[in-house]
Amino acid sequence: MMNRRKVRETVLQALYAFELSGDTRDVPLKMILAPQVEAEDKIFAEKLYLRTIEHHEELDAEITKRLANWDLTRLALIDKIVLRMALTELIEFPDIPTKVTINEAIEIAKKFSTGKSGMFVNGILDTACQDMVKEGRINKAGRGLIDTSTRKNS
Repeated sequence: MMNRRKVRETVLQALYAFELSGDTRDVPLKMILAPQVEAEDKIFAEKLYLRTIEHHEELDAEITKRLANWDLTRLALIDKIVLRMALTELIEFPDIPTKVTINEAIEIAKKFSTGKSGMFVNGILDTACQDMVKEGRINKAGRGLIDTSTRKNS
């Protein structure tokens, strides 16, 4: 079993390939996800990949709501994909704690994008998570699964 971060990184690569290639969604699924993700992780990886693609318009709307004086088209593609993936995970995976999702997105953004991407991703996701919990759009079952205190107070 791969660790979830590696799975998320592989999903990021597949989504990036999908965005740039113009291929159908099945090509990156077969060429990137299938050979790299182990059997136990396939369900998580495929669901994250497919749901992120299926809901990208709504996800982009969620991101756009939180961009102050900035346009979605000006975002780095990696940042946009990381944000879409994290929002998908927040909404579609009730067993993954919100704090885990946000922390993973921050670390992946730092690794694959710019030096400032981690802080940017944190700000967008923290606000989105708080809003979506209030709206009842994030439904987590169990102790410790919703933690909206990811923002550090100074």
